[in-house]
Amino acid sequence: MAPVFAHGQLRLYLLSLLESGPKLGYELITALSDRFGGTYRPSPGTVYPRLARLEEEGLVSRSEERKGAYSLTDAGRREVAARSADLAALEEGLAETVRELAGRVRDDVRDSMAGLRAELAADAQEARAAAVPSVEDTEYHGETWTASHVRRIDAEAMVQRFRDEVRADLRQSDARGRIDQLTVETIRTVLDSALTAVRATLR
Repeated sequence: MAPVFAHGQLRLYLLSLLESGPKLGYELITALSDRFGGTYRPSPGTVYPRLARLEEEGLVSRSEERKGAYSLTDAGRREVAARSADLAALEEGLAETVRELAGRVRDDVRDSMAGLRAELAADAQEARAAAVPSVEDTEYHGETWTASHVRRIDAEAMVQRFRDEVRADLRQSDARGRIDQLTVETIRTVLDSALTAVRATLR
């Protein structure tokens, strides 16, 4: 994938993110990820060296109010103001980049779901083939119902376990402020496809 930021653009964007107030390094990384809807998240090895360079240039300083947080200096504010036109062009270009990245993510999700649907369909067909009633099943409906009942309990337990694990992961991510719209859309796509596939096996 081509670099998201051209030479010097990330430097300018970091300065613009500090206009709203002091931020820690990881907060800047999170803010960048949020701007991209979670489709891009710069690594600490990308962000921190640039922050160190900006500090050397006198454009940012460590905040006394929040230990370790970075804030714009007067020189940094002048830099952002002087490059407002460059920043506006950058925002416009990044908007297109976000659309492209989101499109790739949607394609990847669709490809993954297509494979999952195919696997579920194959499993469902095998289950239907195995479920062809025998003479014994026809004669003893009570035993057949009991086997179905046991399978339903097992299936419900799997659904509950899935629900509990996803909820736990969501709550853990929410505590770190890491849930974005892409996560929600991915969950919606996966669950809708899974529901359709499961219903197809119940007909």
